Formats: sequence, C-alpha cells, structure tokens
Amino acid sequence: MLDAIDRVIIPFLEAAYATVGYLGLAAVMAVENAFFFLPVPSEIVLPLAGFAVARSITEPLTGAPWTYWAAVFAAVCGTTAGSLFLYTVALLGGRPFLERYGRYVLIDAHDLDVADRWFARYGDFAVFIARVVPIVRSIISIPAGVSRMRLWRFTLFSALGTIPWCMLLVWLGMVLGERWSEVSRLLRPVEYAAYVIVAAAVAFFFWRQLRRR
Repeated sequence: MLDAIDRVIIPFLEAAYATVGYLGLAAVMAVENAFFFLPVPSEIVLPLAGFAVARSITEPLTGAPWTYWAAVFAAVCGTTAGSLFLYTVALLGGRPFLERYGRYVLIDAHDLDVADRWFARYGDFAVFIARVVPIVRSIISIPAGVSRMRLWRFTLFSALGTIPWCMLLVWLGMVLGERWSEVSRLLRPVEYAAYVIVAAAVAFFFWRQLRRR
C-alpha cells in the first residue's frame, strides 16, 4: 500500500498539480470522497498541495503562485462534490436496495424509519463532525443519502465540516515543507481509532439486530 503511494499516487498528484493546478486538486479530492475505498488519502493529497504553496510554485491555470486559501477552497469544493455524488447514489439506489433486500443484512423498514428520524434530528451535527474524522468523513454520505437528509442541509454541513480538515492538512504541508509526507504518519493513530470505532459500531448494530429478533 505504502509502496504504491510512493510509486504511483504521489507522482500522479505531482503531475496533476503541475498540469491543471487547483482543478487537479479539486478533482482528486472529489474522487477520494466519492470512492473512499481507493488508496488516494487526503492525508497525502492535501499536504502535498501545502508543500506546493510553501515553494510558491506557479499554478498553471492562474499563472500565479499557489496560495493557501485558493488550495483550501479547491479542496473544499472537490470534497463537497465527491460527497454529493456518494449521497446521490445512496439516495437513488441505496434506499430502494435496502427496502427490497435489507432483510438479508438484518435491516428492515423499522430501521430505515428510525434512521430517517435520527438524521432529521441530529443529521446536521453528525455530518459536520464526521467530516473531520478519517474514514467516517466519506462514509457518512451513505447513511445521509439513504435516510433522505435534505440536500441543502447535507451540502451546507458537509462543506462546513470539510473546511477545518482541509485547512489543517494544507497548513501542515506548508509547515513541514520537505517533510510533508510525515502528515500521514502523524494522523495514523487517529485513522486506526476510526477503523476501530466503525468496526465496533457495525458489530454493535448486528448484535442488537440479532438480539431484537
């Protein structure tokens, strides 16, 4: 995994930034959020952009040096676009799929109704907080779409929650300079904790469903 990032992902990102600049950053962040299972972590994408800012590299679309706020803006736009794609897929395909086949994974109409009510009440907070948690930051789009969270609310709180994450990682890339790749290592404990939380939540859900039945 790490070898693939060094040999493929980083050279690809450097080429994208050199060719289409901010647009490349936005596109990669969109893909990272829409297809969260791909090995294109924002812990690599954003610090590398911050390193470009630190070196004052010329951005090809504007002809001016990369700037911090422009990089953050591009990243937020791309992240939000990717989240909206995944949200739409979950809304249009996920809900009908679960209504028809959910019983095979212990999800019934009652569970969907409960999720609808929960997101109607706490969805804003859940989406906002999830956007700053690795792994969960992309996955949250799926239950939000399945639960039919209002589009404008999802978009607003997804974008707001994305801002601090993008600001932090771009800033770390600027501060660390040549050592920008260490950001991924520094955030690894948080990522592992997120894996544990997600696994525990899934295990608890199935345990509760089996017990209820």
